[in-house]
Amino acid sequence: MPELEQELVALGRELAWPSTPAIATAVRSRITPRPGVLRAPWYQSRWALAAAALIIAVTALLAYNPTREAIADWVNVHVLFQRVNVLPTPSPQPPGPLGKRLGLGAQTTLAGAANDVTWHIEIPTSLGSPDEVYLELPPGGPALGEVTLVYSTRPGIPVAGETGVAVLITEARGGINDQFFGKMLGPGTNLEEVTVRGHHGYWVSGSPHQFVFIDASGTIKYETMRLATNTLILDDGGTVVRVEGNLTKARAIEIATSLG
Repeated sequence: MPELEQELVALGRELAWPSTPAIATAVRSRITPRPGVLRAPWYQSRWALAAAALIIAVTALLAYNPTREAIADWVNVHVLFQRVNVLPTPSPQPPGPLGKRLGLGAQTTLAGAANDVTWHIEIPTSLGSPDEVYLELPPGGPALGEVTLVYSTRPGIPVAGETGVAVLITEARGGINDQFFGKMLGPGTNLEEVTVRGHHGYWVSGSPHQFVFIDASGTIKYETMRLATNTLILDDGGTVVRVEGNLTKARAIEIATSLG
């Protein structure tokens, strides 16, 4: 069965038809001549005209191959065939600070974080001042605390997923043990050793989800990679620095080189 015919049959099944009236009596009375009454020829009756119009419509449909929209408009059945060419707009981020939704600790300022830790917080000059700053102290955070710098958007750096964050820089006193990397790496995740400003580090590409390091008290700490994106891990003179974001290795090293 041709596609057009199939669609017309399906359309007929969906239309709500009225119940069939008892027309036999009415027809009989109309066709029985009454004395003194002249009747119009059969071809002038409303039923004949309607039948003729239907025959013309069906003939035109069979002779012409219109689009679905044209058929719907022509027979006036008010059926809309719609194709969505534009994807719906993503839902906006929920209100509130970006870092709060990532579980980074208590929101603070650079000055406030500097007063609460005993070590120097490094700021990347290539990114400028962070948009938000978070501090996590023991017992939830590592010994001597952990500071996270949040950069919401920066030119040339895509935002990571639905987090609204372009780059996260996390700093804590401690050290890196490469024996722990086996717990970090999963399918599709690669590890490469790097050196930044004479400091040993690792470039982890893919989607790492967990980070393991030794804090200043010698305790092994397990932390979640908040963005699950490419990450540069650096032992910067006793400060473990993580740079997370949709970054190339060159851009991540550039950011780490500008720390000061």
